[in-house]
Amino acid sequence: MNFKVFDSYEEVSAYSAELLAKVISEKEDAVLGLATGSSPVGMYKELIKLYEEGSLDFSKTKSINLDEYVGLDGNHDQSYRYFMDTNLFDHVNMDKKNTYVPDGTAEDLTEGAKKYDELIESMGGIDVQVLGIGPNGHIGFNEPADELKLNTHVAELTEETIKANARFFASEKDVPTRAVTMGVGPILKAKKIILIASGENKAWAVKSLVDDVITTKIPATLLKLHPDVTVVLDKEAASML
Repeated sequence: MNFKVFDSYEEVSAYSAELLAKVISEKEDAVLGLATGSSPVGMYKELIKLYEEGSLDFSKTKSINLDEYVGLDGNHDQSYRYFMDTNLFDHVNMDKKNTYVPDGTAEDLTEGAKKYDELIESMGGIDVQVLGIGPNGHIGFNEPADELKLNTHVAELTEETIKANARFFASEKDVPTRAVTMGVGPILKAKKIILIASGENKAWAVKSLVDDVITTKIPATLLKLHPDVTVVLDKEAASML
């Protein structure tokens, strides 16, 4: 793992955007594995700036998102499809037909998850996967457990994750309790991984990335098995390293 520590979230975002832009510049039809949540928002703003300046072209790129809440369709303002549209896709020249987010309203969620994995395979896998990290070490919605699902699946969200996400909803009871999430298999198959973390509340999870332990109780520790992971941090997230 390659750790990069910056003084501010703004610098974290700019550097992360630089890494993603490099992949796109080297492969115009790159498959981008994208994430939601507060961690990558700044990076998306930086990517929009690069596009507006004329230095980045998204016209041939494809994207595949990590997860989506069960029960929320793309028009719901807390769905991850809505998040991606408003934070990136509506502002750059990506063809939305080439942007994929799990379907949280599918009649058969298990079958939908299986088809999502088949879609990733048909695209040749993910060229660069962007990740955040939960305070408990989750990646995507792969929550701490005795065992983890390999492939895309329906995950039950922990109470800690529901509480953490409640700030985006009118109240905690409005937070969905399940999500369709990419499993650790497709994540670890990505050619390159960029993990973004900021804030002191992420420091414990970030510290687990340097300990000599791999455990499903801290899903992010499985990233130690990947040959090309860049962890981009602000000082607060790196405070326990």
